[in-house]
Amino acid sequence: MVGAAGDGPKRTILFLLVPNFSMIAFANAIEPLRIANRIVGREIYRWRLASTDGAAVAASNGIACAVSSSLDAERRNLVSGSRPSMIFACSGIFVEEFEDKPVFSYLREAHQRGISVGGLCTGAWILARAGLLSGRKCAIHWENLAGFAEAFPMVEVYADLFEIDHNIYTCAGGTAALDMMLALIREDLGDGAVNRVCEQVITDRVRGSHDRQRLPLKARLGVQHAKVVRAIEIMEANLADPLSLAEIAYHVGLSRRQVERLFEREMGLSPARYYLEMRLDRARHLLRQSQLPIVEIAIACGFVSASHFAKCYRELYDRSPQQERANRLKKAASPA
Repeated sequence: MVGAAGDGPKRTILFLLVPNFSMIAFANAIEPLRIANRIVGREIYRWRLASTDGAAVAASNGIACAVSSSLDAERRNLVSGSRPSMIFACSGIFVEEFEDKPVFSYLREAHQRGISVGGLCTGAWILARAGLLSGRKCAIHWENLAGFAEAFPMVEVYADLFEIDHNIYTCAGGTAALDMMLALIREDLGDGAVNRVCEQVITDRVRGSHDRQRLPLKARLGVQHAKVVRAIEIMEANLADPLSLAEIAYHVGLSRRQVERLFEREMGLSPARYYLEMRLDRARHLLRQSQLPIVEIAIACGFVSASHFAKCYRELYDRSPQQERANRLKKAASPA
């Protein structure tokens, strides 16, 4: 175990809560720390919560969480004995609309002073806006990955559970926050403590940082035929420059007609229609998560023109790309 009974905490962690933060990621980050303290029998980890103004912050589920500190107070703490050893930006939905220069400045200053910084769920977006992720590896929730990659091309973003790049910690949110904290606890206290924490939270294994975020395609789509799964994997890897059905058929070792019959049987629609809907789904994520011009989104999703993209989008979603973006901005601006 770490230190003697009279020692102070090994880590003091600040959780900076942003409106609409993910409660599940936040809870999965704090609870293993609490349990580790209980197992060891002393305060190895200490934490406090802060918001920009010191007021309670509403999570995306509408529950308001009280905090004990403000950004101004934490800025003063950087040069006092109360400085944290780690800072996590906790965010969730609508993070693309978060523009707070004092927060970005604070995170940069903390990082310059040697404090580890991190992000839970979509917190990597905030770190990137603060200029802390250029040339770094990070993880973000799979639903936000496309928009993030377009907004921050200099960042190495992965669909991993979590990434630890030197003193920058990011995770995909949800239960991935638990996995990242277990990695932290293992570093501090060893495998024995991690195993006991796992027993307390009723999880039977510790997932690695590079474990997948989403279910395998077979489980996610309920598809059993290996050739169909492989064809969909090829489609997912070629959204910006769509392949022809003949090319896809060649790569899976079937004829075009065989691929068509398999898709009709397994998916209930043609491969061309499935491919189109996959590209439109990516476009919808980009419309909601980025400020890219609509014509650039059309190109990024494999459409030859904005007008063709708009026509297909309206046919599937019963609204135009412009309406999708306007509706998303309206939701982001409304109170939680």
